[in-house]
Amino acid sequence: MAGQVRSYRDLTVWQHSMDLVEAVYALTKSLPGSERFGLVSQMPRAAVSVPANIAEGHGSGQGRSFVRYLLISRGSLMELGTYLALVVRLGLCREEMVADVKIRYDAVARMLNALIRSLRSRDSDS
Repeated sequence: MAGQVRSYRDLTVWQHSMDLVEAVYALTKSLPGSERFGLVSQMPRAAVSVPANIAEGHGSGQGRSFVRYLLISRGSLMELGTYLALVVRLGLCREEMVADVKIRYDAVARMLNALIRSLRSRDSDS
């Protein structure tokens, strides 16, 4: 969160989570049509929830309320992680096909955790 944050769009974690959404949409295009109402619809929903909750939380203020939304965002990210593991385990795609998404997933997870820690620390200092 270096620099001036005027909008949730200035948050690096939001920017990277938007990139993650794009990668998830690209991945789901390669999944079988038989999964259209299953994983193909669930994966983007979970992915979209990540930046959406970051944005909503940022709009709610910088304190505990924002942390609550970030925790929801992290929960959606964990849900997405489960779907990523499932598509490979179920043989719907190869591990190499989810590699880029997993890299983005890991980066967003690290950033979310760091932001949550930072806000909690700031909150406990006041």
